[in-house]
Amino acid sequence: MARDDGRPLRIVVMGTGPFAVPLLEALLGSAHEIVAVVTRPGHAPGGRRPPPNPIREAALRAGLAILAPERIGDPAAAADLAALRPDLLVVCDYGQILPAAILGLAPLGGLNLHGSLLPRHRGAAPVQWAIRAGDAVTGASVIAMTPALDAGHVLAVATTPIGADETAAELEARLARLGAPLVLEAIERLRAAVEAGADPATVGTPQDAALATRAPRLTKADGLVDWRQPAAAIERLRRALEPWPRAATVWRRPGQAALRLVLDDVAVAAAAPVTAAPGTVLDAGPGRLVIASGEATAVEILRLVPEGRRPMAAADFLRGHFLAPGTVLG
Repeated sequence: MARDDGRPLRIVVMGTGPFAVPLLEALLGSAHEIVAVVTRPGHAPGGRRPPPNPIREAALRAGLAILAPERIGDPAAAADLAALRPDLLVVCDYGQILPAAILGLAPLGGLNLHGSLLPRHRGAAPVQWAIRAGDAVTGASVIAMTPALDAGHVLAVATTPIGADETAAELEARLARLGAPLVLEAIERLRAAVEAGADPATVGTPQDAALATRAPRLTKADGLVDWRQPAAAIERLRRALEPWPRAATVWRRPGQAALRLVLDDVAVAAAAPVTAAPGTVLDAGPGRLVIASGEATAVEILRLVPEGRRPMAAADFLRGHFLAPGTVLG
């Protein structure tokens, strides 16, 4: 049974990315005891350098025990978790789905902090997909975990508008700060309900599955600009894919190697309806780089990153490259 006298809970935090760091800091400042942090292993396949792990770094600074199983469902990982005698698992940006057997190790089950207004944008990249979809409002949700992906009952939620120029990196940082205190609120709501006899998985408000949308993990291919999309969608794509994988196009130069161009900053061009095929260079100077896009719109590239070079203004790029109107990108 869960503790029923208001004593601090024994909590295992599970996370990897920067989204989980404010949550960990909020729990460190609470009365609860963090008995361990579970995170991604500290190596990458093929001997490659592992990606940054902000939650590991934060846990090391706080002197917390760290577990890094390859697969959280393995018997050895389950045994290590059971030995910690957790009251509750708190999960955020971890990267693995917890099976029922793992959730069952804690009397209070698990809570998950998710960067969207569930059931919208279930999946690994909710912040990016909210911007890409053109949502005006998003938020953070804390759910009681089940083995189904982001499908548990909602215990706490907060909303916020998405800024007109906000990138995914900027929005994710805001949502992380917005969500951290929600977790403390949800812990108290969950504990009170379980002490009153509720099943942890049934506490909170059920999600309407009919309203669910998917937010799958991004790949590098997601960054390739489809110029058939309207200008507003391409502008959102650029913001949604910062800092990775970034929106990019290809200039296939006659007699030379193709050149990949990362779109560092773009705007919807103020122009009359465009009749040229999407991807066609409409204007390439002086100082302007305007590309035809879908639905008779156009995109102005303000800054770009030629492959292997530094970011530069479009005007600087055009001084060193002859990109003639009528050229088709993509």
